[in-house]
Amino acid sequence: MLFEDEEDIFSGGSPKKKFFDIVYNANRNLVELELDRMVERMCLLEMMLEEQMGEEAMEREIQTRTFSQSAELDECKTSKYIELTANILTQNE
Repeated sequence: MLFEDEEDIFSGGSPKKKFFDIVYNANRNLVELELDRMVERMCLLEMMLEEQMGEEAMEREIQTRTFSQSAELDECKTSKYIELTANILTQNE
């Protein structure tokens, strides 16, 4: 597992906790920009799925995968927290 010992990745907490520490202390404009990029990407992905599957089928698939792929989802979320934190920190310097 890539993030087996996630409490030690940033020495002081999980990637999620560190992300929120950074968000609350980094330059507000940079944080807003990064969060806006994330929301924009999420919207585009939802629009693509809705076009291919329809809204109801998409929602059912999301619910199914939330349970059936929970370990993979947790790994992906951890990876995204690390990525977002890195993006904010590199721009904040």
